[in-house]
Amino acid sequence: MINFTLKHFRYFDALARHGHFGRAAEACSISQPALSVQIKELEAMMEAPLVERTARQIRLTTLGEEFLVRARKVLTEVEAMGDLARLSEGPIKGTLRMGVIPTIAPYLLPAFIRGLSDELPDLELRPREAVTQTLLEDLRHSRLDFIVAALPVSEPAFQEFPLFDEEFILVRAAQDADKPVPSPKKLQEMKLLLLEEGHCFRDQALSFCDIKKSDPSLLMEGSSLATLVQMVDAGLGLTLIPEMAVPLERRGTSVSLAQFQDATPKRTIGMIWRKTNPLEQQLKGLAEILKEIGETQRWHFEEGV
Repeated sequence: MINFTLKHFRYFDALARHGHFGRAAEACSISQPALSVQIKELEAMMEAPLVERTARQIRLTTLGEEFLVRARKVLTEVEAMGDLARLSEGPIKGTLRMGVIPTIAPYLLPAFIRGLSDELPDLELRPREAVTQTLLEDLRHSRLDFIVAALPVSEPAFQEFPLFDEEFILVRAAQDADKPVPSPKKLQEMKLLLLEEGHCFRDQALSFCDIKKSDPSLLMEGSSLATLVQMVDAGLGLTLIPEMAVPLERRGTSVSLAQFQDATPKRTIGMIWRKTNPLEQQLKGLAEILKEIGETQRWHFEEGV
Protein backbone atom coordinates (compact mmCIF):
# COMPACT_ATOMS: atom_id res chain seq x y z
CA MET A 1 0.00 0.00 0.00
CA ILE A 2 1.33 3.44 -0.97
CA ASN A 3 1.16 5.96 1.86
CA PHE A 4 0.75 9.30 0.12
CA THR A 5 0.31 12.34 2.35
CA LEU A 6 -1.21 15.74 1.61
CA LYS A 7 2.26 17.15 2.08
CA HIS A 8 3.46 15.13 -0.92
CA PHE A 9 0.64 16.49 -3.06
CA ARG A 10 1.16 20.11 -1.95
CA TYR A 11 4.91 20.02 -2.52
CA PHE A 12 4.53 18.40 -5.93
CA ASP A 13 1.87 20.95 -6.92
CA ALA A 14 4.17 23.81 -5.87
CA LEU A 15 7.07 22.33 -7.85
CA ALA A 16 4.89 22.00 -10.94
CA ARG A 17 3.64 25.60 -10.60
CA HIS A 18 7.06 27.19 -10.09
CA GLY A 19 9.14 24.87 -12.26
CA HIS A 20 12.08 25.29 -9.89
CA PHE A 21 13.03 23.59 -6.63
CA GLY A 22 14.24 26.79 -4.96
CA ARG A 23 11.14 28.86 -5.75
CA ALA A 24 8.81 25.97 -4.87
CA ALA A 25 10.58 25.46 -1.54
CA GLU A 26 10.26 29.18 -0.76
CA ALA A 27 6.55 29.09 -1.57
CA CYS A 28 6.12 26.11 0.77
CA SER A 29 8.23 27.73 3.53
CA ILE A 30 10.69 24.83 3.66
CA SER A 31 14.31 24.37 2.61
CA GLN A 32 15.21 23.27 -0.91
CA PRO A 33 16.89 20.05 0.31
CA ALA A 34 13.78 19.16 2.33
CA LEU A 35 11.57 19.65 -0.73
CA SER A 36 13.93 17.55 -2.84
CA VAL A 37 13.76 14.73 -0.30
CA GLN A 38 9.96 14.79 -0.37
CA ILE A 39 9.84 14.64 -4.18
CA LYS A 40 12.35 11.77 -4.27
CA GLU A 41 10.27 9.96 -1.67
CA LEU A 42 7.19 10.45 -3.85
CA GLU A 43 9.03 9.11 -6.90
CA ALA A 44 10.19 6.11 -4.91
CA MET A 45 6.59 5.32 -3.98
CA MET A 46 5.58 5.64 -7.62
CA GLU A 47 8.62 3.59 -8.68
CA ALA A 48 9.16 5.99 -11.58
CA PRO A 49 10.47 9.56 -12.14
CA LEU A 50 7.89 12.34 -12.02
CA VAL A 51 10.18 15.22 -13.00
CA GLU A 52 13.06 15.81 -15.40
CA ARG A 53 15.75 17.79 -13.60
CA THR A 54 17.91 20.36 -15.41
CA ALA A 55 20.27 23.00 -14.10
CA ARG A 56 17.74 25.83 -14.39
CA GLN A 57 14.30 24.28 -14.19
CA ILE A 58 12.31 21.08 -14.03
CA ARG A 59 9.85 19.51 -16.42
CA LEU A 60 7.19 16.97 -15.56
CA THR A 61 7.40 13.55 -17.13
CA THR A 62 4.31 12.07 -18.76
CA LEU A 63 3.59 10.24 -15.53
CA GLY A 64 4.24 13.44 -13.60
CA GLU A 65 1.64 15.32 -15.67
CA GLU A 66 -0.98 12.65 -14.98
CA PHE A 67 -0.05 12.52 -11.30
CA LEU A 68 -0.40 16.33 -11.06
CA VAL A 69 -3.97 16.26 -12.40
CA ARG A 70 -5.00 13.68 -9.81
CA ALA A 71 -3.08 15.36 -6.98
CA ARG A 72 -4.80 18.68 -7.67
CA LYS A 73 -8.20 17.01 -7.59
CA VAL A 74 -7.35 15.64 -4.15
CA LEU A 75 -6.17 19.05 -2.91
CA THR A 76 -9.32 20.71 -4.24
CA GLU A 77 -11.52 18.22 -2.39
CA VAL A 78 -9.53 18.67 0.82
CA GLU A 79 -9.95 22.44 0.61
CA ALA A 80 -13.68 21.98 0.02
CA MET A 81 -13.91 19.83 3.15
CA GLY A 82 -12.14 22.60 5.05
CA ASP A 83 -14.78 25.04 3.83
CA LEU A 84 -17.50 22.70 5.05
CA ALA A 85 -15.84 22.52 8.45
CA ARG A 86 -16.05 26.31 8.69
CA LEU A 87 -19.63 26.45 7.46
CA SER A 88 -22.10 27.56 10.09
CA GLU A 89 -25.09 29.85 10.53
CA GLY A 90 -23.01 32.55 12.19
CA PRO A 91 -20.42 34.98 10.77
CA ILE A 92 -17.53 33.60 8.77
CA LYS A 93 -14.54 32.56 10.86
CA GLY A 94 -11.24 30.73 10.63
CA THR A 95 -8.60 31.37 7.96
CA LEU A 96 -9.44 32.82 4.55
CA ARG A 97 -6.87 33.11 1.76
CA MET A 98 -7.38 36.38 -0.05
CA GLY A 99 -5.87 37.49 -3.36
CA VAL A 100 -5.55 41.15 -4.32
CA ILE A 101 -4.08 42.84 -7.39
CA PRO A 102 -1.09 45.26 -7.09
CA THR A 103 -3.09 48.34 -8.11
CA ILE A 104 -5.38 47.82 -5.10
CA ALA A 105 -3.25 46.14 -2.41
CA PRO A 106 -1.12 49.10 -1.15
CA TYR A 107 -4.12 51.43 -0.97
CA LEU A 108 -6.99 49.38 0.45
CA LEU A 109 -5.55 46.18 1.93
CA PRO A 110 -4.54 47.77 5.27
CA ALA A 111 -8.04 49.24 5.68
CA PHE A 112 -9.62 45.92 4.72
CA ILE A 113 -7.58 44.03 7.32
CA ARG A 114 -8.27 46.58 10.08
CA GLY A 115 -11.98 46.77 9.26
CA LEU A 116 -12.47 43.01 9.12
CA SER A 117 -10.60 42.49 12.38
CA ASP A 118 -13.16 44.80 14.01
CA GLU A 119 -16.23 43.31 12.31
CA LEU A 120 -15.13 39.66 12.29
CA PRO A 121 -12.66 39.09 15.15
CA ASP A 122 -12.63 35.30 14.60
CA LEU A 123 -11.54 35.65 10.99
CA GLU A 124 -7.87 35.48 9.98
CA LEU A 125 -7.00 36.83 6.53
CA ARG A 126 -3.99 35.56 4.64
CA PRO A 127 -3.54 38.00 1.74
CA ARG A 128 -1.50 37.42 -1.39
CA GLU A 129 -0.67 40.07 -3.98
CA ALA A 130 -0.36 39.10 -7.65
CA VAL A 131 -1.64 40.05 -11.10
CA THR A 132 -5.19 39.08 -12.04
CA GLN A 133 -4.49 36.00 -14.16
CA THR A 134 -2.27 34.46 -11.47
CA LEU A 135 -4.93 35.06 -8.82
CA LEU A 136 -7.68 33.60 -11.00
CA GLU A 137 -5.63 30.47 -11.55
CA ASP A 138 -5.06 30.11 -7.81
CA LEU A 139 -8.77 30.67 -7.18
CA ARG A 140 -9.69 28.08 -9.79
CA HIS A 141 -7.48 25.47 -8.09
CA SER A 142 -8.69 26.34 -4.56
CA ARG A 143 -5.41 27.89 -3.50
CA LEU A 144 -7.36 31.07 -2.69
CA ASP A 145 -10.83 31.53 -1.20
CA PHE A 146 -11.60 34.87 -2.86
CA ILE A 147 -9.90 37.70 -4.67
CA VAL A 148 -10.37 41.47 -4.98
CA ALA A 149 -9.74 42.69 -8.51
CA ALA A 150 -11.17 44.73 -11.37
CA LEU A 151 -14.41 43.42 -12.86
CA PRO A 152 -15.56 41.79 -14.98
CA VAL A 153 -13.51 38.60 -15.25
CA SER A 154 -16.41 36.88 -17.04
CA GLU A 155 -15.70 33.29 -16.07
CA PRO A 156 -18.75 31.04 -15.58
CA ALA A 157 -17.22 29.25 -12.59
CA PHE A 158 -16.83 32.47 -10.58
CA GLN A 159 -19.25 34.69 -8.71
CA GLU A 160 -18.61 38.44 -9.03
CA PHE A 161 -19.73 41.01 -6.44
CA PRO A 162 -19.16 44.71 -7.33
CA LEU A 163 -17.78 46.81 -4.46
CA PHE A 164 -17.41 50.29 -5.99
CA ASP A 165 -16.40 52.23 -9.12
CA GLU A 166 -13.49 54.62 -9.31
CA GLU A 167 -12.17 57.02 -11.94
CA PHE A 168 -8.72 57.15 -13.50
CA ILE A 169 -6.79 60.34 -12.80
CA LEU A 170 -4.34 61.93 -15.22
CA VAL A 171 -0.92 62.57 -13.68
CA ARG A 172 1.39 65.01 -15.45
CA ALA A 173 4.24 67.42 -14.76
CA ALA A 174 3.59 70.41 -12.50
CA GLN A 175 4.13 72.89 -15.33
CA ASP A 176 1.26 71.29 -17.27
CA ALA A 177 -1.30 71.94 -14.55
CA ASP A 178 -3.06 74.75 -16.43
CA LYS A 179 -3.10 73.04 -19.83
CA PRO A 180 -6.33 71.55 -21.21
CA VAL A 181 -6.92 67.92 -20.34
CA PRO A 182 -6.02 65.91 -23.45
CA SER A 183 -8.63 63.75 -25.14
CA PRO A 184 -8.09 59.98 -25.42
CA LYS A 185 -7.07 60.47 -29.07
CA LYS A 186 -4.56 63.18 -28.11
CA LEU A 187 -3.02 60.86 -25.50
CA GLN A 188 -2.02 58.56 -28.36
CA GLU A 189 0.46 61.23 -29.48
CA MET A 190 1.95 61.83 -26.02
CA LYS A 191 4.55 60.05 -23.91
CA LEU A 192 2.26 57.79 -21.95
CA LEU A 193 3.82 55.72 -19.17
CA LEU A 194 2.10 52.42 -18.39
CA LEU A 195 2.39 49.37 -16.19
CA GLU A 196 4.13 46.34 -17.66
CA GLU A 197 2.31 43.44 -19.34
CA GLY A 198 0.10 41.36 -17.07
CA HIS A 199 -1.52 44.21 -15.16
CA CYS A 200 -5.21 44.64 -15.96
CA PHE A 201 -4.93 48.39 -15.24
CA ARG A 202 -2.51 48.64 -18.17
CA ASP A 203 -5.08 47.05 -20.49
CA GLN A 204 -7.80 49.38 -19.20
CA ALA A 205 -5.61 52.45 -19.86
CA LEU A 206 -4.72 51.22 -23.35
CA SER A 207 -8.39 50.62 -24.10
CA PHE A 208 -9.36 54.13 -22.98
CA CYS A 209 -6.69 55.68 -25.21
CA ASP A 210 -7.48 53.24 -28.04
CA ILE A 211 -3.83 52.20 -28.22
CA LYS A 212 -2.87 48.75 -29.48
CA LYS A 213 -0.84 46.66 -27.06
CA SER A 214 2.01 46.35 -29.54
CA ASP A 215 2.28 50.10 -30.19
CA PRO A 216 6.01 51.05 -29.89
CA SER A 217 5.23 54.69 -29.08
CA LEU A 218 4.94 53.92 -25.35
CA LEU A 219 7.93 55.46 -23.63
CA MET A 220 8.24 53.19 -20.64
CA GLU A 221 6.68 50.34 -18.74
CA GLY A 222 6.88 50.17 -14.95
CA SER A 223 6.21 47.44 -12.43
CA SER A 224 4.28 49.73 -10.08
CA LEU A 225 2.20 52.89 -10.02
CA ALA A 226 4.79 54.43 -7.70
CA THR A 227 7.47 54.09 -10.39
CA LEU A 228 5.24 55.66 -13.02
CA VAL A 229 4.42 58.70 -10.85
CA GLN A 230 8.09 59.23 -10.03
CA MET A 231 8.94 59.15 -13.74
CA VAL A 232 6.24 61.72 -14.43
CA ASP A 233 7.73 63.88 -11.67
CA ALA A 234 11.09 63.58 -13.44
CA GLY A 235 9.53 64.99 -16.62
CA LEU A 236 9.52 61.82 -18.70
CA GLY A 237 5.85 61.79 -19.66
CA LEU A 238 2.41 61.38 -18.16
CA THR A 239 0.37 58.50 -16.79
CA LEU A 240 -3.00 57.38 -15.47
CA ILE A 241 -3.59 56.08 -11.95
CA PRO A 242 -6.75 55.02 -10.09
CA GLU A 243 -8.27 57.45 -7.61
CA MET A 244 -7.40 55.30 -4.61
CA ALA A 245 -3.68 55.55 -5.41
CA VAL A 246 -3.52 59.35 -5.43
CA PRO A 247 -2.92 60.14 -1.71
CA LEU A 248 -0.02 57.72 -1.41
CA GLU A 249 1.64 58.10 -4.81
CA ARG A 250 1.53 61.91 -5.12
CA ARG A 251 3.23 62.29 -1.72
CA GLY A 252 6.68 63.86 -2.02
CA THR A 253 6.20 64.84 -5.67
CA SER A 254 5.22 68.02 -7.51
CA VAL A 255 3.06 66.34 -10.14
CA SER A 256 -0.27 67.86 -11.13
CA LEU A 257 -3.54 65.96 -11.29
CA ALA A 258 -6.42 66.30 -13.70
CA GLN A 259 -9.82 64.70 -14.08
CA PHE A 260 -11.17 63.75 -17.49
CA GLN A 261 -14.36 65.60 -18.31
CA ASP A 262 -16.21 63.87 -21.13
CA ALA A 263 -15.27 60.22 -21.64
CA THR A 264 -14.23 59.53 -18.06
CA PRO A 265 -12.22 56.32 -17.71
CA LYS A 266 -13.08 54.20 -14.71
CA ARG A 267 -12.97 50.67 -13.34
CA THR A 268 -15.20 48.54 -11.14
CA ILE A 269 -13.55 46.91 -8.14
CA GLY A 270 -15.15 43.71 -6.96
CA MET A 271 -14.83 40.52 -4.97
CA ILE A 272 -14.70 37.16 -6.77
CA TRP A 273 -15.09 33.60 -5.48
CA ARG A 274 -15.94 30.14 -6.82
CA LYS A 275 -19.66 29.50 -7.26
CA THR A 276 -19.16 26.03 -5.76
CA ASN A 277 -17.79 27.42 -2.49
CA PRO A 278 -20.10 26.27 0.34
CA LEU A 279 -19.35 29.53 2.15
CA GLU A 280 -21.40 31.43 -0.45
CA GLN A 281 -23.63 33.29 2.01
CA GLN A 282 -20.77 34.15 4.38
CA LEU A 283 -18.69 35.43 1.46
CA LYS A 284 -21.57 37.68 0.40
CA GLY A 285 -21.67 39.07 3.94
CA LEU A 286 -17.92 39.60 3.81
CA ALA A 287 -18.29 41.41 0.48
CA GLU A 288 -20.85 43.79 1.99
CA ILE A 289 -18.35 44.69 4.73
CA LEU A 290 -15.56 45.25 2.19
CA LYS A 291 -17.91 47.40 0.13
CA GLU A 292 -18.57 49.68 3.08
CA ILE A 293 -14.87 49.85 3.98
CA GLY A 294 -13.92 50.65 0.40
CA GLU A 295 -16.41 53.47 0.08
CA THR A 296 -15.30 55.13 3.32
CA GLN A 297 -11.57 54.78 2.61
CA ARG A 298 -11.56 55.72 -1.05
CA TRP A 299 -10.17 59.08 -2.08
CA HIS A 300 -12.44 61.14 -4.36
CA PHE A 301 -10.99 63.65 -6.80
CA GLU A 302 -13.43 66.40 -5.92
CA GLU A 303 -12.56 66.12 -2.24
CA GLY A 304 -8.85 65.49 -2.55
CA VAL A 305 -7.61 68.22 -4.87
